[in-house]
Amino acid sequence: MSPALHGAKSLVVVIAGLSWSTLSRVGLGWFVAMVVVIALGATVLSVVSWYYTGYQLVGRELRIHEGLLWRRTRAIPLERLQAVEVVRPLLAQLTGLAELRLEVVGGGKTEAPLAFLSVAEASALRQRLLALAGRPAAQGPRPAEAPTAVPTGAEPTTPAGRPLHAVSNRDLLISQLLTPQAFLLPFGVAFVAAQFLSEGSWSFIAVASTLTAMAGILLQPVRRVLDDWQFQLARDDDRLRIRNGLLETRVQTVPLHRVQTVGVTWPLLWRVKGWLRLRLEVAGYAAGEPDQRNRPDRLLPVGDSATGAAIVAEVLPGVALSSLPLSPPPSRARWVNPLSWQVLGAGLTEQVFVVRSGLLTRQLTIVPYARFQSVRVVQGPVQRLLGLATVHVDTAGGAGAAAVDRDLADAWALAAELTVRGHSARRAG
Repeated sequence: MSPALHGAKSLVVVIAGLSWSTLSRVGLGWFVAMVVVIALGATVLSVVSWYYTGYQLVGRELRIHEGLLWRRTRAIPLERLQAVEVVRPLLAQLTGLAELRLEVVGGGKTEAPLAFLSVAEASALRQRLLALAGRPAAQGPRPAEAPTAVPTGAEPTTPAGRPLHAVSNRDLLISQLLTPQAFLLPFGVAFVAAQFLSEGSWSFIAVASTLTAMAGILLQPVRRVLDDWQFQLARDDDRLRIRNGLLETRVQTVPLHRVQTVGVTWPLLWRVKGWLRLRLEVAGYAAGEPDQRNRPDRLLPVGDSATGAAIVAEVLPGVALSSLPLSPPPSRARWVNPLSWQVLGAGLTEQVFVVRSGLLTRQLTIVPYARFQSVRVVQGPVQRLLGLATVHVDTAGGAGAAAVDRDLADAWALAAELTVRGHSARRAG
């Protein structure tokens, strides 16, 4: 079934790539013929690719073999393996198949996806790889540790471990209605309709192009609903387990020791409901991954303050979201940030460094001291005139955090204190 599924995906891409303008130029008959020829070619290539693709587990390496004219073998050391994700796109769900995706430390993108396997094979291989990746190399594999087989077509409905939270689908839908795209869409539709009425032009191409543009505006909130549908979060020892998705289900694993930062966001329209969103930066996950949905950065798509505080305490023990000490920059910072200087803030607790930013969308970034890679003090030309500086904390593969427009003396003192605390936390860890 793999070539058929890859061919179906190619068909959608082909139709989208040809666009409405191609249809208007060549006519419906030639358009259909072009789609059929290209889709058949893609299916043939998918058959060849599937026939010459295989994998094997040799010692503590996963080897992926692929290619017809140019044979290639990728060896993935399990010591570098951070997570193995089981992903089921819509067509895979209909055919009882799954895709295995690997996240490796330092990888430029998701490594060696195996598409497609049976659900039982994908689940068993995922358990086997995670078990070997978590065992010291000297112990070696043990035949008795082979994972228990999963019934064919079975899929876990909840993540393994202790349940932490399940997001209400109703709250998820309402949260995406409270976005600028959804809020301004009626005004855009009214404007386009007025243009058509005034010009008297209702051609098929014009209407189709307008509908395509409107669909593009709604794409982000719709994708968020589809991606975060039935979002469930659980904790299994030192790992977070996340399951989400409607058309494409995902079961992801996030090792807590790889979490670099926790981000808290309060969108403007969500404040009426008292809602927030939590996200993670995780070391080892590809920052340059073209599909951002492959990155396990979701911690809480939408939730109230109490839920957010409880989840932050699970990820960062001892951190109370409601009582973080934040001090503002000096009043002269208004010359650099006239609108948002009163919102800016930074502070230290026993476990983490915290910064606050954002005028319309409030943001809070929390960085554990043990995750520091470097600390920098940066001054721009205007900051030099005002005696201000920004303190940056860098993390592994992430954006880190920045305390903006601090007094120059305070900035150097803060940088020195962060350096000391970072060294102490790494030695203690």
